Amino acid sequence: MANSQKRVTLVIGSGGIKCAAAIGLWQVLLEEGIHVDRVVGCSGGSLYGALIANHTDVDEMKVRSRELWTSDLMQGYISNLKASQDGSLKFNERSGLVDDSVMNKTLQGVYGDLTFADLKTPLKIAATDFLTGEKVILDEGSIFDAVRASSAIPIIFPPWEMNGRLLIDGAASNPLPIDIAIQDGSDIIIAMGFALSYRSRFRSMAAVQEQLNNIYMNNILNSTYAFYNLAHHAEIFPILPEFSSAISMFDIDKIPEVVERGEQATREQLPHIKRLLERG
Repeated sequence: MANSQKRVTLVIGSGGIKCAAAIGLWQVLLEEGIHVDRVVGCSGGSLYGALIANHTDVDEMKVRSRELWTSDLMQGYISNLKASQDGSLKFNERSGLVDDSVMNKTLQGVYGDLTFADLKTPLKIAATDFLTGEKVILDEGSIFDAVRASSAIPIIFPPWEMNGRLLIDGAASNPLPIDIAIQDGSDIIIAMGFALSYRSRFRSMAAVQEQLNNIYMNNILNSTYAFYNLAHHAEIFPILPEFSSAISMFDIDKIPEVVERGEQATREQLPHIKRLLERG
């Protein structure tokens, strides 16, 4: 399908392992011949945004997903959490409860020396300046550095320094950066977002912190959609996969289900997207 002169941007928001639903979205776009002119990724969405911008095969993306979400990423979490509670572990602006050596090795194994300039489709990755709270757009240099910065969940993973700035999770400033696509002059924005699950039982300080974080993120996500739909700067098609059960960060066995849900959610919007593209 030709896109005429419509500029299409794909935005993949934060959502942890749920972002693997972007594989299903990508599969549908490929099957339908819908060309994507730009990609924007945030947090977990940056992992898949980079793969899509590099035109990675769908099957390879599924394999990479199992590498990216290994529970080994949480190395040192329990011991460091206990140490932070008893005061033996002192926190500063560069601290995290997790030893990020496994995370760094994993990301380097997936993205290697890939740079933004190497990508087949332009990509922008959203991060947050930890010291100022400012939104930061990354679009040059190392893909590994950008993805690592955008995925630095506060308290859990240490911030990542780039160009003299200490960066954290892009979701801290905008879990679904539709604004970046609008700033780039996009006509059609396909925006995949994810609502975070709420807990019903709390047995630790970490559980309470997670619940508060999920409340913040979901409210920001809902506000983002509402604002930009009212603004009418571009045609925005929300892709919001729904899941039949809770999916935790390292449920790699549920990746096929997550991918399928992403495909289903995309097909629901597909007639509307195609209709707009065909108008030219």
